[in-house]
Amino acid sequence: MGILLLPWLHRLKLGQQVRDDGPKTHLSKSGTPTMGGILFLVPLAVLSLILSKGSREYALTAVLTTIGFGLIGFIDDFIKVVKKRSLGLKAYQKIILQLIVAVALAVYAYNNEYIGSSVVIPFIGTEWDLGILYIPAAVFIIIGTVNSVNLTDGLDGLCAGITLIVSATLSIIITAAWKLADQQGISWLAENYQNLIVFSAALTGCCLGFLRYNSHPAQVFMGDTGSLGLGGAVAALSVLLRIPLWLPVIGGIYMAESISVMLQVVSFKLRGKRIFRMAPLHHHFELAGMPETKVVAMFMIAAALLCLFALLSI
Repeated sequence: MGILLLPWLHRLKLGQQVRDDGPKTHLSKSGTPTMGGILFLVPLAVLSLILSKGSREYALTAVLTTIGFGLIGFIDDFIKVVKKRSLGLKAYQKIILQLIVAVALAVYAYNNEYIGSSVVIPFIGTEWDLGILYIPAAVFIIIGTVNSVNLTDGLDGLCAGITLIVSATLSIIITAAWKLADQQGISWLAENYQNLIVFSAALTGCCLGFLRYNSHPAQVFMGDTGSLGLGGAVAALSVLLRIPLWLPVIGGIYMAESISVMLQVVSFKLRGKRIFRMAPLHHHFELAGMPETKVVAMFMIAAALLCLFALLSI
């Protein structure tokens, strides 16, 4: 699909403008086609639904959440690149659209017989029933995850590489959940977990395929279309598996990127000083003199170790 769409993106001149205040090595990337998330979101949705069998409720929920957030990113990219409005959607417009998708997922989960208002507590393994507070808590986690993934998309191959590792980890967790549901004779849940494996495996494959075009030097950027879509996919899987509280571990790199931005803003407002050379965190290492490819490799290794730690602890 990349072979077909890349020339089209070039012809439409959907090139990304690079910030002047960022690392100077990024200036050469100006004009690289963006909105490349289309290259993997469409195949992800099609493959997930075509290859699913039996009850597709969970898979459909994951697909709709992914496409929902991906569409928000697409609108944002379209305004930035085609309409030449550098800021894209206004902040309040973006948060309203994200709230619509996040609330829909949270309400679905809350009303689902096998999810409800309970979440698994990390490292302890017991469940925590949040009651009606589940919905606002889930919405907060979903939107936080989506925007954290978005912040991670700042270096060639970084967001796709991290999400590949995260989605592969979630595939293993879903497989274990499917086997347990099958052993307990809960056929509806087993079918849905089985189809969710298809979705997460397709997500892993799509990230791997996209790296062919997005690894350094990138031929295409995923844009907000891709990063918000990937964030939606990760958030949906965690909610459907009842493990959203595990995201700070499994998605630890996403969280670190997001926290670095918040710390930077708070520090500058309160003290007039920056903690990092630049936020998100990956740019700090770049400005410290580390090559882009080395930063990406370091972050991917850290992500793999965090995911391995999570698998050994769940």
